[in-house]
Amino acid sequence: MQQITEQQILALAPNPTAAGNGRKIAQKGGFVRLEKSADDTFYLGECTGSGKSNYITTADFIDAKAPVFRCSCPSRQFPCKHSLALLYEMMGKKTFQVCEIPEDILKKREKKQARVQKASDPAAKKAPSKTSKAARTKKIKKQLEGLDLAEKLVHDFVKAGIGTMGGTALDTYKQLSKQLGDYYLPGPQRLLNRLILEIEAFQKDAQESHYEGAIEVLEKFWSLVKKSKGYLKEKLEKDDPAQDDNLLYEELGGIWKLSELEDLGRSKPDARLLQLSFWSYYEEARKEYIDTGCWADLDTGEISLTYNYRPVKALKYVKQDDTVFGVAEISKAVYYPGDGNPRVRWDGGQIRPIGPEDMEKLRSFAAVDLQAEAKAAKNYLKNAMSSPVLFRLIAYEQIGRTQEGLVLQTKNGQNILLGDLPGMEETIHRISMLPDERLFKDQVLLGGFYYSPNDRRLRLKPLSILTESDVIRLLY
Repeated sequence: MQQITEQQILALAPNPTAAGNGRKIAQKGGFVRLEKSADDTFYLGECTGSGKSNYITTADFIDAKAPVFRCSCPSRQFPCKHSLALLYEMMGKKTFQVCEIPEDILKKREKKQARVQKASDPAAKKAPSKTSKAARTKKIKKQLEGLDLAEKLVHDFVKAGIGTMGGTALDTYKQLSKQLGDYYLPGPQRLLNRLILEIEAFQKDAQESHYEGAIEVLEKFWSLVKKSKGYLKEKLEKDDPAQDDNLLYEELGGIWKLSELEDLGRSKPDARLLQLSFWSYYEEARKEYIDTGCWADLDTGEISLTYNYRPVKALKYVKQDDTVFGVAEISKAVYYPGDGNPRVRWDGGQIRPIGPEDMEKLRSFAAVDLQAEAKAAKNYLKNAMSSPVLFRLIAYEQIGRTQEGLVLQTKNGQNILLGDLPGMEETIHRISMLPDERLFKDQVLLGGFYYSPNDRRLRLKPLSILTESDVIRLLY
């Protein structure tokens, strides 16, 4: 029988309520028939429901890392509560009678296999049509027009001086923000919205910190505009408007398909990723909630991030991500362009428990030269286009308290102040609450390097402590 854990069920469920309802169905004996195929790839359950007829729900595990669920109920949730209830029955090791795989399931498998083979066949991939090339060229020209407007805005803002923020009329900026959307520039549009928010906040409370916030946004905005203009002009000159793995494509607001990233060679087969931290926050400039998972590759120690964007206007349609306690075994992980901690995505996958060998392997990747890591972080963070934080695994001898605050020290005597990154949930106070003194010595920290805006020095944001047997999360 397929090995099912509650963690897998919760990861598959569209929301916690659906998982809870599925558990209740299983607990109350809602199934009057349970069957499975002899090869253990197909499961079927007949479940009583509110309709006149019982519901037939099935789970197809021909690809165990990406099971397919089907149900005759009218629910629009996927998987529905009946499918989840079937998984709970499997987890509970209930008795399933052996059955033949239905003919319609076999046909669907054949069609899916044919699609997979076609997609993997280089000869089957069509070259871009002249029409699509012309459309991309037209879009690039439109984007360049919008970037010219954005460039003029920056010139006017700087010419007026940052000190005029208190009297800045925002109507023009808000109108330009709407226009940037029409120019296919959602990336610069979000940055302009952040600038508007800083100006509005300053006009309300007159706090000088908003000057620094506005300057930071302007630097990134200006850098994005200048680099993007050069990037787009070069594509026109070379008559090559096709997508490439340049980071600017996404920064301008482009949306990658997994297949496109795979075509660019940005995939890794048979990946094993362990989630070390998780947090959610609301970004006003995007009008979105963003669920962020911080993952470590068990083969390389590389730290990557998953992002789940939930627009305010579509909250009821987008499932919220949740913490994953376990190792995700993925047939193919796909990575986005960019330095630092790249974004990673995948379809399907299985979650298994964390073993001591996983922790031993992961801890072996932890950096012991803090000075070298800090230097690399500084080089990364000084780029205006970079993320404001760089996550790394650091092996430490001890974490102690000084007059300045908590300090991490390595075995070679190098040290760095720990701190809370503005905009992220605080974790410093949680370190002080840890009950086991052994966690403060000879462990590994998942931390994020960042520049503290108060004292303008590099600090380390603590997220998790990795022991020989477990991950102690400060953000989860």
